[in-house]
Amino acid sequence: MGIRTGAQYIASLRDDRALYIGGERVADVTRHVPLAGILASIGAHYDAFHQPDLQADYTYPSPKDGRPVSNSFLPARTWDQVQQRLRGESARKEATYGLMGRLPDFMNAFVTDAAVIAPHVLGHRDRAFADNAIRYWEYCRDEDICLTHTLVDPKRDYGKDLSAQRALKVVRETDAGIVVSGARMLSTLAPVSNEIWVGPFMPRRPGEEDYALCFAVPVATPGLKFIARESYARGGSRYDRPLAERFDEGDALAVFDNVLVPWERVFIYRDIVAYNMMAPSFPGYLLLQANARGRAKLRFMTGLACKMADVLGRSALPRYQELLGEFLALNELADGLVEASARELVVHAQEEFAKQTDPGFVLEDVARETASLFASPSRGMVGISMLRFFLPEVNTKVNELIRLMGSSSLVMTATEADFDNPATAGDLEQFLGNEQASARERVQVMKLAWDAVAGEFGGRQEIYEIFFAGDPFLSRQLHYFTPRRGQYQAMVDRLLRESGA
Repeated sequence: MGIRTGAQYIASLRDDRALYIGGERVADVTRHVPLAGILASIGAHYDAFHQPDLQADYTYPSPKDGRPVSNSFLPARTWDQVQQRLRGESARKEATYGLMGRLPDFMNAFVTDAAVIAPHVLGHRDRAFADNAIRYWEYCRDEDICLTHTLVDPKRDYGKDLSAQRALKVVRETDAGIVVSGARMLSTLAPVSNEIWVGPFMPRRPGEEDYALCFAVPVATPGLKFIARESYARGGSRYDRPLAERFDEGDALAVFDNVLVPWERVFIYRDIVAYNMMAPSFPGYLLLQANARGRAKLRFMTGLACKMADVLGRSALPRYQELLGEFLALNELADGLVEASARELVVHAQEEFAKQTDPGFVLEDVARETASLFASPSRGMVGISMLRFFLPEVNTKVNELIRLMGSSSLVMTATEADFDNPATAGDLEQFLGNEQASARERVQVMKLAWDAVAGEFGGRQEIYEIFFAGDPFLSRQLHYFTPRRGQYQAMVDRLLRESGA
């Protein structure tokens, strides 16, 4: 097939999936009004691949048949190839303002990472699991599958073990495959995806082999149920909810009730080492994609803050020039970090490709040295550090600036219907308009800001960014155990020795 159109993507969602929203099963997701906005956004994403002026930056020929496929599947290992990926991913993130954390590019990059490390990580005990992962990557690439994932165990009680959480586990195996039951979360984009990847995140310990699984199945698989949160879109005015009506991806709890997973869809089976080493071994296609999205969002939010300053008459005030200048500078840092992430990816990709055929590579030896999720202590950590620390902190900071700068203007926002009503339109223009903007224009900017940082959509976005790469506390703690601490302390010890201590 190669690249799909938006219409083909939407048609592919008409299946027998068990999706529940607001206490009711959704019979047809393509006709569910609150999902119309996100379907249109993803449909436009797929249609963009067919624009002649974008294809060079968006696609590459499939090794299978030469048809154009998304370059988010490209297993880049040279600087030119990484740059090709980055051009396409950056443009696609700009098109959605960095607001879609689960744009299909995300999981495309994920399965590409998995395919590259499959021979020496997923297949370190049994090559069949590696072959399964590689074939699945090829399937997603050539059929242009919209994929979601679910990595996190449900948290019924943080003080209890996995069995008490009723986490997903294997309950039996058959000639046809493995049978799994339990739950996983947080499956973003699940309501409008074709398939779901179930994979590792938090490490498993010896004795938890039944929970050490990685596989993928169609969303419409028998026994699989999704219970989604309430949609933030209402199917109403984009003037009133400019972001929620377009970019609410949806989040869901995935419930597995004796789901049969065919053997050819299993990538890790009761293998603690492969489970724990999968993410730390990734070359970093996923990291680069996520960092490109974070940069696009920072640009958009900085632009929003500058626009607010203009329509509120604050742009000429030195205090706000200082605050906005800081964020313009932070965007320069983001550009540098994305560049560094891309160069780091080249090194990591070449290392992982070399390991595929290295007879001296032993996964268990590397596992004993690994100190942190999504990173190995023997390699650079610019990309993961940008994702874990820089982006969440600057996102929270720019949100706070927008709230403080907007103040009461964020709250006192009329609706589009109020401006269309002759009984109220004149009053709104008289009391809310100014020299910088009409009342309708000024309120439109404030409603955008509210949707971005203060409404349901914005509140979810802020929490999502903080926890995007995992628990912030755990992330910091894990970095403590990397070799960097000893290296920096050694500098102090050297000075003390030089000082005669």
